Amino acid sequence: MFSRIARPTICIATRSLSTSSQNNAKVAVLGASGGIGQPLSLLLKNSPLVGELSLFDIAHTPGVAADLSHIETRAHVTGYMGPDQLDAALKGCNVVVIPAGVPRKPGMTRDDLFNTNATIVATLADAVARNCPEAMICIIANPVNSTIPITSEVMKKYGVYNPNRVFGVTTLDIVRANAFVAELKGLDPARVNVPVIGGHAGKTIIPLISQATPKVEFPADQLSALTARIQDAGTEVVKAKAGAGSATLSMAYAGARFTFSVLDAMNGKDGVVECAYVRSEETECKYFSTPLLLGKHGIEKNLGLGKLSAFEENLVADAIGELKGSIKKGEDFVANMKCAHV
Repeated sequence: MFSRIARPTICIATRSLSTSSQNNAKVAVLGASGGIGQPLSLLLKNSPLVGELSLFDIAHTPGVAADLSHIETRAHVTGYMGPDQLDAALKGCNVVVIPAGVPRKPGMTRDDLFNTNATIVATLADAVARNCPEAMICIIANPVNSTIPITSEVMKKYGVYNPNRVFGVTTLDIVRANAFVAELKGLDPARVNVPVIGGHAGKTIIPLISQATPKVEFPADQLSALTARIQDAGTEVVKAKAGAGSATLSMAYAGARFTFSVLDAMNGKDGVVECAYVRSEETECKYFSTPLLLGKHGIEKNLGLGKLSAFEENLVADAIGELKGSIKKGEDFVANMKCAHV
């Protein structure tokens, strides 16, 4: 029996790699030259699950691809640069990961990125719909609470939307929750798993400490402070970088972890569970992050919210209004675009 909070295993490539046909996935990274894209591409290149790595960005991609191609792992790397090469980058891809977009600076919220990143994500989603409509789409670009509705609405315009294959990558919230809980309790973070539900911005990030494994308990004041730290962890990094960017290395790690879980499930591995922000019937919000059982065709089963504490129920209630507004903002953006071809 799978656990709703089973911890995935991160793939580490070795020099004696399996070359079975199952492990020949073609993965595209759109935004591969950026602060997240480069370390994410490195981690993907290092995985035996990836047979082809297709890197796209508006600048510098040939250099990034050349650099990665010298690594002694078998994934074949190709770089594509500029709008004219976007379609070629996506041909035949099984998984598309999208970290493209501008990062936050001090004082900015994720929603402040909306106008720039909404256009970028809509353009990339349009290309995915035309070139690899059956690919798993993993969106990292913020604000995720809006960019997933944008991606979904663009796919609908082409009649190729499959809600089981479109994911908002919230994995960094889980990674942070695991690290912070382990730090407070003196545990091995590799053995801690805290589901995080809701969305991927501020108070919409809802860590379910009551469902953590191993079981942990905190006094009310410490629980409140821990929850706030998990919700504001991205801002913690933005401030620490003092204008030099946002969370890139930890986000690359989290994005790779989620991508490996998707690939493992596509390859037939049983019991692969990850939280992600997806089309959902679990709450009154059209999109909501919960633990998902992944399978060969994307989401196999939404495992829902599980049993919540009173504190967590209040967090969910407080998040609903903001989530609905972010979802509507994304949907309205696509509805108001000049034409179907972005």
